[in-house]
Amino acid sequence: MISSSRLFARRSTIAAAGVTTVLALTLAACSSSSDSSSMPSTDHGSRSSAASSSSATPSTGDMPGMDHMASGNGLSASQGGYRLASKDTTLLSGEQAAYRFTVTGPDGKPLTDFAVDQTKRMHFYAIRSDLTGFQHVHPTMAADGTWSADLSTLTPGSWRMFASFTPNTGTGKGDDFVLSRTVAVSGNAVKTPLPAPATSTQADGYTVTVRGEPMAGMAHPLTVSIAKAGKPVTDLEPYLDTYAHLTAFHEGDAAFAHLHPTTKVSGDNGGPDLSFHAELPTSGNWRLFLQFQTGGKLHTAALTLRVG
Repeated sequence: MISSSRLFARRSTIAAAGVTTVLALTLAACSSSSDSSSMPSTDHGSRSSAASSSSATPSTGDMPGMDHMASGNGLSASQGGYRLASKDTTLLSGEQAAYRFTVTGPDGKPLTDFAVDQTKRMHFYAIRSDLTGFQHVHPTMAADGTWSADLSTLTPGSWRMFASFTPNTGTGKGDDFVLSRTVAVSGNAVKTPLPAPATSTQADGYTVTVRGEPMAGMAHPLTVSIAKAGKPVTDLEPYLDTYAHLTAFHEGDAAFAHLHPTTKVSGDNGGPDLSFHAELPTSGNWRLFLQFQTGGKLHTAALTLRVG
């Protein structure tokens, strides 16, 4: 018969082994479900994929654009003490317009010191409520902190104006913000139905194909391939310090998301495959706008992506 002391020792050893096994499984699960800041770039055939797979898992700060990721969906005019202010509540349809605004800081004063993000101190987006009429411009700032965004012709309806920026001073220094306000454009608004989800679209003779199945609230890779006349495009030029700029808006509320590129720029020979880090917060249809440049000309391709 086993003595009580030997029995106790054996049970202690078994218990310790069980704790060790549970701890190991827990750590493995945590590692496999880590947040996007520790996810490696997935290039799916892009030119930088070999280098990515042979190196240690990079932080998002090593990926182009990943060091500037704004939080929130951009549907508020204020966040963290910063506020998008504008006297322009209506604009005329059928003609070019200048939308003027300021960004005030926690002290209530107009902010004038902005950090450069993707070669610009301010990125400004305009989108109609039915996700048509997309515009991405880079406004100019006066000495008093008043920005002026020159917009092309606007069609009647409700528009949402987004300002994306990074303060270079104050309590929000280094943080990224996307704030927005709505504007009514005069005239009889006619809603345009959102095109059905698709994996490819055409723009200026180019075929843009998107591969990937993003899930709401989770980090997923997307791969964008660009072709022309059935041949892969390899002459993409840098645009805003990347080979393509990808913005998304959610059907119904026009929530904003900036999909960050993970393909590094290496001269005027980008393409045909570009990888993006997609982290879309809600399910449903998202309208994607891809901007890329060839021969000094900027192209914009639009596509509807279904997010589960």
